[in-house]
Amino acid sequence: MDDSIERVLTWITGGRRENGGSSGGLRETTPAHSQDAELLDAYSRAVIQVVDAVGPAVVSITVGVRPPGYWREREGAGSGVIITPDGYILTNSHVVSNASRVDVTLTDGRRFDATPVGADPSTDLAVIRVHGAELPYASLGDSASLRVGQLGIAIGNPLGFQSTVSTGVVSAVGRALRSEEGRLIENIIQHTAPLNPGNSGGPLVDSRGRVIGINTAIILGAQGISFAIPANTAKWVIPQLLRYGHVRRGYLGIAGRGRSVDPPLKRFYNLPSEEVVEVLFVEPGGPAEQAGLMEGDLIVSMSHQSVKSIDDLHRFLAEWPIAQPATLTVIRGMKRIELTVVPTEAP
Repeated sequence: MDDSIERVLTWITGGRRENGGSSGGLRETTPAHSQDAELLDAYSRAVIQVVDAVGPAVVSITVGVRPPGYWREREGAGSGVIITPDGYILTNSHVVSNASRVDVTLTDGRRFDATPVGADPSTDLAVIRVHGAELPYASLGDSASLRVGQLGIAIGNPLGFQSTVSTGVVSAVGRALRSEEGRLIENIIQHTAPLNPGNSGGPLVDSRGRVIGINTAIILGAQGISFAIPANTAKWVIPQLLRYGHVRRGYLGIAGRGRSVDPPLKRFYNLPSEEVVEVLFVEPGGPAEQAGLMEGDLIVSMSHQSVKSIDDLHRFLAEWPIAQPATLTVIRGMKRIELTVVPTEAP
């Protein structure tokens, strides 16, 4: 792994501290006047400490987009969070997609031109960079340890109001949303911190000042239903964006749909599930055709992992090493056969 990628990973997980920048955790703050301190309950003090620590690392993002056939540029806005002191910024893919210009403004008023590093629409995450030194930054926490009911603090720039703070609780974990590409984004955090347009890309922070998610969506017309991409997903995506500019995923070259099989067929072959993936199309010359897969085949498993839906296939291919052979177990007519397929990188 490149030294630059190792350096970024060290910063975002809080393993290194830089002089002059935010520690990525809670900073020491000047004690309030004793009388004022008595008026603040523990909840208020926790929120204030987190905002003092992480707030300077949250940026306002303004993008210019020139649609095909238009001579005039359209503007969009969102939020982001600085994850390294030398200017790498994590945000949503939909905030910066198709942008011809990306401008970043810090809470202290400094403005920077940003350059894209990489984006992954399938998880709605992107990394951009500004050229600076000793910038305030935040560290990513462990979203796998989240508990329903714990404090969540959203910081962003809703509707152009810079450095806006809202609070709530984690109301559910393990949710799933569809990305713009149709892939399933798993382990989504649902929370009650109010979000508005412009919050997209901003951090959801826990009471220790660690970024636990990147705010991504709300349900229009609903109250208290907001969603964030988990920090652990970001930890998986960021190194690939830094190295390749995109996330590498395996590819078979098929189109399919989930369907159920008849109970007698399930019992006869002792299938792990009644749900399988029916192959509707096989790309000529693709990995699946080279392996001998045919239209009408029913995919039961890949390398002994049960396949019940297209989402199961996507999940497997995201984790399986590209160019490493995998075993496809399929039902063809009344025969159960195994094929060896070598996934390539998705185009």
